[in-house]
Amino acid sequence: MTIIQPQLNDTFSKKVPKGDDHERLVCDTCDFIHYENPKLIVGCVATYQDKILLCKRAIQPQKGLWTLPAGFMELGENPEEGAAREAWEEAQAKVTIKDLLAVYTVKRISQVHLFYRAELSEPVFSAGIESMDVQLFRWTEIPWKFLAFPSVTWALKDYEKVMGSKHFAPFSNPEPYKDI
Repeated sequence: MTIIQPQLNDTFSKKVPKGDDHERLVCDTCDFIHYENPKLIVGCVATYQDKILLCKRAIQPQKGLWTLPAGFMELGENPEEGAAREAWEEAQAKVTIKDLLAVYTVKRISQVHLFYRAELSEPVFSAGIESMDVQLFRWTEIPWKFLAFPSVTWALKDYEKVMGSKHFAPFSNPEPYKDI
């Protein structure tokens, strides 16, 4: 069986491939289809005792605002590994991933966000390269007006609903944000 791959000098055109119903980038030479799919964002609501770990972003978008440790999932890892890696990269925090908290979709930018509940075994953390500050916040101390992304707010509010619960169904976009 011969596998056809595009070459560096090949050009691509947008067209609907045979048997498909979406316009795709298709190689003009070999008909290879370059699929563009949603990006997966993985992160966690990491806690230590009654406090939640937040990172102040040192990069755009939303530089200077607070977020949960989260980022793009990498090839070759599962979502839980990605969420733990992001906690390490952004907060130098070793977390234990517990369970899936929520799956949010952000259609306008083709992203799917998976947030997990996680625990820090000890309050050891520091700002990673993408963070200018990292802190543990009690619920009443969370800087709500300075959170970077809607999905961070959603994850924190959904986390509050299941604090102390062992079993629950993962959350999804709150109304009226089903189709943002």
